Amino acid sequence: MVDRLPSVRRDLNWDGCYNVRDLGGIPTVAGGSTRWGAAVRADSLHKLSDEGWAAVMDHGVRTVVDLRNDFERVADVAKRPAELTTIDLPLDGIEDREFWDPIVSGPQFDTPIYYRPHLERMPGRSAAVLRAIARAEPGGVAFHCIGGRDRTGQITVLLLALAGVSTDAIVADYEVSDERLPPLWEATGKPNEALINARFLAERQTSAAALIGSLCESLDLERTVRAGGLSPDDLSALRARLAH
Repeated sequence: MVDRLPSVRRDLNWDGCYNVRDLGGIPTVAGGSTRWGAAVRADSLHKLSDEGWAAVMDHGVRTVVDLRNDFERVADVAKRPAELTTIDLPLDGIEDREFWDPIVSGPQFDTPIYYRPHLERMPGRSAAVLRAIARAEPGGVAFHCIGGRDRTGQITVLLLALAGVSTDAIVADYEVSDERLPPLWEATGKPNEALINARFLAERQTSAAALIGSLCESLDLERTVRAGGLSPDDLSALRARLAH
């Protein structure tokens, strides 16, 4: 476990969601910090109430990037504000059954164990999401999957790494989700996935922290997303949006 990141302002209470936080205020290794209000990671926003959507708008978010597969999308509980632009960019590439069938067969599906293989096999999927965030209209960008941990976690790792955040801080942000999600699992009748996943990884002599740390330290993430189609201009725009 690495040192906790300050969370007084980062944790956001958007009614209907459980795992929302601003990616601002995180120090970069260059001595700056990530921008408040630029990017927000979240669990599925379709659950938001009217009050929840009002909080989204009050936070300055004007673009939503939905990482869910087409078959996972359901109707919003409350009316989504017309001022929001929503971009659907399924991250998984679930049609690649050769890749996914071994992964969805067990707890590995809910861990960072597949992040690196996914990035290496389908870098264009992540690059497309990063480009959408970089080129979004003025205002904040909220991106989400269902629980806001794994697909959202993979994109967050990339965003923070490309913004110059340390590996320890990236790991610390990931670990917050396991603290925020138990009420969601309880509400949906699911077991505590954090405990299941930790045991699964421990049996393989690793952990989520170790996997993310290895990903950040041993894979050239910038080169990977560049290979996936993220242009130098896209990368510059992304960094300008995320950090100062």
